[in-house]
Amino acid sequence: MAYAQHLLIFCLASYLKEGLAHNSSVPPNPANFSVLPTGCGQDVKSLYFALCDLTAAWGIVLEAVTSLGILCTLALGLIFVALAPSVSQDARKGTLALNFLFLVGVLGLFTLVFAFIVAPSSTVCIVRRFLFGVLFAQCFACLVAHSVRLNYLALRNKGPGGCLVFLLAIGLFLVEAVINVEWLLITNVRQTLQDSESSGPPCSITNEDFVTALVYVMLLIVASLVIPCPVLCGHYLQWKRHGRHIVLTAFFSLLIWIAWIIMYLYGNGRLQRPSWDDPVLAIALASNAWVFVLFYIIPQLMEMTRSGYKYDDDTLNILKRNSDIPQSIVMENRAFSMDNLDAAESVISRHEQDKPISPYSNYTGLYPTLNLHPGDMETVSHIPLHIPRISMEPWRYHL
Repeated sequence: MAYAQHLLIFCLASYLKEGLAHNSSVPPNPANFSVLPTGCGQDVKSLYFALCDLTAAWGIVLEAVTSLGILCTLALGLIFVALAPSVSQDARKGTLALNFLFLVGVLGLFTLVFAFIVAPSSTVCIVRRFLFGVLFAQCFACLVAHSVRLNYLALRNKGPGGCLVFLLAIGLFLVEAVINVEWLLITNVRQTLQDSESSGPPCSITNEDFVTALVYVMLLIVASLVIPCPVLCGHYLQWKRHGRHIVLTAFFSLLIWIAWIIMYLYGNGRLQRPSWDDPVLAIALASNAWVFVLFYIIPQLMEMTRSGYKYDDDTLNILKRNSDIPQSIVMENRAFSMDNLDAAESVISRHEQDKPISPYSNYTGLYPTLNLHPGDMETVSHIPLHIPRISMEPWRYHL
């Protein structure tokens, strides 16, 4: 019995000794004041050092720019909700749900910037990898669906309904969501336990794999740039303005994507700056979200305040509209205008002079009635009555 008690005490002591040795081998807490970055307090965890580190100012600058973008997007969303009931025309109602979905996507892009500012962890890396492509696909799918509708409106001034266009955007957006879910499952399952040290399997992904998973989003960008181009050749100023907004938004977005992909795949490696990967992605998110706000959301809100649809005002279309008016109406208005009344009378008199004179023009078929006294009736009765006859010599008449 005593031997068992001594054995139990010995095991507890060995466990305590092992625990103390393990604790002593753990590196010191980064929250210690001596290792804290400049600008961070003692209660700030190491995960959020980039949000307050004054020596690495990129995090603070992006934090300020992103916060301003979130506030602007929320304000624009409130304005959009306030203006939506005032839209009475069916052609404009068709894009209200689409624009609201776009606003939600832009707000998500601004919020996702913070996931690239903080230090990577297993949960943070999963959020980064999944939402980066999904949120961009949501925005560009709205642009593609709007472009498809504009092509119909530019031809016939009539287009698909708002529900159909909204379902098209949802379908394009869900394709990227399915791709990202499958990509996360495949890449996490193939990771081994040896690769799951420190940051974990979600963070141990190469830059090439990250960009490859965004190929579908790149196709949406190209589609949103090409599809609205025929709208710019239409006759309706309203739809041409919408087309210009989409083309400008897609063009600047394409430039941003080319820049960050080149920097992310080749630039950081050439400069030997692997720590710049997260800033590059965060800058791409913030800049592209601001492009969406400036070149699409604000112009769409301005279009909601416009009234009516105008036809193109160039000379060719003015001539075309005049040619559509019936010619008889134009001549009638010119002939019987008050300014040309005298000229019209002279024309009428000239036409009457040119008419042939009929021998029956003065004959009415009635005997002449005169106010005569009874004594004069006998004299009147002896007046010969000459009835004109048709002559067999038509050349005697003025034909």
